[in-house]
Amino acid sequence: MMRALCLALSALLLPVSAQAKPLDRTPRTVVMTAFAPEWEALAHTVAKPRTYKVNALTFLTGTMAGKPVLLMQSGVSMVNAAMNTQLVLDRFTVKRIVFSGIAGGVDPALSIGDVIVAEDWAQYLEVSFARQTPQGWVAPEPVDADAPPHFGMMFPRGVRLGNATETPRRHYRQAVDPALLALARKIAPGLTLRRCVDRQATAANCLAHDPKFVVGGTGVSAGVYADNAEFRDYLATAWKARVLDMESAAVVQVAYANSVPVIVFRSLSDLAGGDAGANQMNTFMALASVNSADVVRAFVAALPD
Repeated sequence: MMRALCLALSALLLPVSAQAKPLDRTPRTVVMTAFAPEWEALAHTVAKPRTYKVNALTFLTGTMAGKPVLLMQSGVSMVNAAMNTQLVLDRFTVKRIVFSGIAGGVDPALSIGDVIVAEDWAQYLEVSFARQTPQGWVAPEPVDADAPPHFGMMFPRGVRLGNATETPRRHYRQAVDPALLALARKIAPGLTLRRCVDRQATAANCLAHDPKFVVGGTGVSAGVYADNAEFRDYLATAWKARVLDMESAAVVQVAYANSVPVIVFRSLSDLAGGDAGANQMNTFMALASVNSADVVRAFVAALPD
C-alpha cells in the first residue's frame, strides 16, 4: 500500500512532459512554421494527413515528397517557439527540425522574396541593461571578450546552455546542423523562386526582381517586431546579421539542448526598417511564405530516407 502511494505521489511530482505518452512513434522530420500564413503554404502538400491536438496546437502527420513529416506551428515569438519545440520533441519521434517562415531582411544585399538559410542563430536581446555614469555605460557584470558590441545601454551577454555531451557555457551564436546546411547548399542551384503568388498577382504585390536563394551568415531573433533602421544597422554591424525574426534562435537552442538536428529557412517579407517607405510585411507575407515553403519542399524531397 505504501509503495503504491509513493509511486502515485512520484507521478504527480513529475513534469508533464515526463509523464506524456508519445502520440506517434514513426520517426519524422518536423516541418515547423510560426503562424497561419506559413502553415497554409505547406499544409496542402502533406499527403495522408492525420491530425493530433495538444495544448490547442494542431500537429499534422503524413508525408511530404514521400518522406514522413509532422507539420506544426510554433506560435509567434520566443517563449512560444521554445515551449512548443520541446512539446513536439516530447510527444513525437523527431529525426530533425526544418523551420519554414518569413523574416525581416538585415543584410542590404538581400531583397524581399529572397530565401536565406543562416548557418547560425543568435538571441540579440539576451542583454544586460547598463548604468549610465559620467564615465559612460557600466554593465552590471564583466563583458565577455567575444560578446558583440553594445547598443547604448544594451550589452549582449549570451545564452548559457549545454546538452548531453557539452558543458553549459554562454553561447552568442548557435549553429544549425552542418549536414543539413550542406544539403541546402546542394539543392540551391536547381531552385527558382516566385515573383508573385498567382491568386494575388497584381502590380502592388508582385516583385519587380527575381528573388534568390542564399545560404550562410548569421540570423538573429528576439521577441520584437523590428522596424527600425538604426537598430537594423546595428545588427548588421555588431552581429553580422543577415536576417531577423521572432522564433528561430529559440528553436535552434531547444534543438541543441536535445541534440536534435535543425535548420531554418526564412523568406524576406520586409526589410526590418530598411524599406524606403512603410513596412511591407502585410503586402509580401503570402509571397514570402510560399517561397520559403517551395524551398522547404525541395529540401525535404532531397533528405535521406
